[in-house]
Amino acid sequence: MDKIKESFTNGTLVPFLGMGIFKNIVASDGSNLPFDSDSMSLALNENRPMSTRLMYEYTRVAMSLEQRKGREFIVEMTNHIYSSRKYEVPLIYQYLKTVKPKYLIDTNLDDSACKIYEDVEHFMITGVARIMGGADRFVIYKYDIDTKSYHEISKEDMHTSIPILLKPLGSTIPNKNFIISDADFVDWLTEAMAGFAMPPILKEYKEGKSYLFLGVDFSKDTYRMVANELTIGLAEGYIVDDKDVWSKKENQFISTHNLSKIPLGMQDFIKGL
Repeated sequence: MDKIKESFTNGTLVPFLGMGIFKNIVASDGSNLPFDSDSMSLALNENRPMSTRLMYEYTRVAMSLEQRKGREFIVEMTNHIYSSRKYEVPLIYQYLKTVKPKYLIDTNLDDSACKIYEDVEHFMITGVARIMGGADRFVIYKYDIDTKSYHEISKEDMHTSIPILLKPLGSTIPNKNFIISDADFVDWLTEAMAGFAMPPILKEYKEGKSYLFLGVDFSKDTYRMVANELTIGLAEGYIVDDKDVWSKKENQFISTHNLSKIPLGMQDFIKGL
């Protein structure tokens, strides 16, 4: 744990957060926040299950809803899940606020990660998909401490002397922009493989970094592909999970990416930190 804390501080270890960190988080209305693919699928469809084929991964549910009800519906539904109710920020965000990592990857769609840096200047990069124009699948924002707001900047104006928050799948703020459906992920991953998922300066900055995966479900193909593209050039890393059974694909990903398993539940791990 001491090594992990030190690595956070010096910037060599990058936290990589997934939906699993919301497990057991209850909103003010008594409902649970989505914490895995199944619960996200139900949340997107107003707690009504869909066919087994669609429920295999929430991206399929989102795609089906988009085809039937339109893009605006799925965007507003995703925003509604996180913006229509109050909930306590998960403990890992509270801990990271005391550390303020130099570089953080948050694949969640809400604004919890933004709260880590709300009192310091920082950059936030959000992923975009299925856009007209150039191939870049990201938008860069700079946070203004005085106005407590984000404003868009060019990739030429970005640098690495202040913290960088990467939200590759989008965010509720400053604009409702989400990579949520199958079509979104296909587009984003295609451009990511071509090198257009992050600014050039970040591609250089991330070389040789190690990663700490928290709440990321590598049993799903989509998240393995997203993680693979974002961590190309990694040195090593850790995955925190106390489950007993790991699938063949998970173990293969862990081995290929030189990750070490930390067999702890989220709460116990954070307490250790």
